[in-house]
Amino acid sequence: MAQLAILREEIPIPEGIDVTVDGAVTVKGSKGQLSRNFNNRNIKITVEDGNVVVEARFPKKKDKAMLGTIRSHINNMIVGLTDGFTYNMKIVYAHFPMAVKAAGDKVTIENFLGERHPRTAKIVGDAKVQIKGEEVTVSGINKEDVGQTMANLEQATKIKGRDPRVFQDGIYLISKE
Repeated sequence: MAQLAILREEIPIPEGIDVTVDGAVTVKGSKGQLSRNFNNRNIKITVEDGNVVVEARFPKKKDKAMLGTIRSHINNMIVGLTDGFTYNMKIVYAHFPMAVKAAGDKVTIENFLGERHPRTAKIVGDAKVQIKGEEVTVSGINKEDVGQTMANLEQATKIKGRDPRVFQDGIYLISKE
């Protein structure tokens, strides 16, 4: 198998988005700004003709994998600033009604399975949590922050030491947008 001399990926930049590369990749849009540093000496990131170009010269297997990862991260930054990320979750309970409140950088879950002490879940970064009745919406421009906040909510209501077929209470993901 012949090895490629240059592996090159291009990401189109939509209108209203500005991308600059100076050590770190900074993406600016109407919803805000995201910046990320990609430290990899084998991969070069540039902006050419309305595209972000990610390329590796004489790539090895790990360089090819890292190139795809960097491309995905930059694409997620662009999508976050154009559309944003929204995860919809549902509060499910059968035994005890839960009281869920978002304040500051924490979500407090009270009366989970009748427990006296409230459980908490951390809100990561600039993610926003809105609670309306049984629906919880986690939204933001950074995919990693929104996803980690959603995972923190699910993990905070994890049930240990009881039969999961009977005790299905919790906060669960129902859709992503």
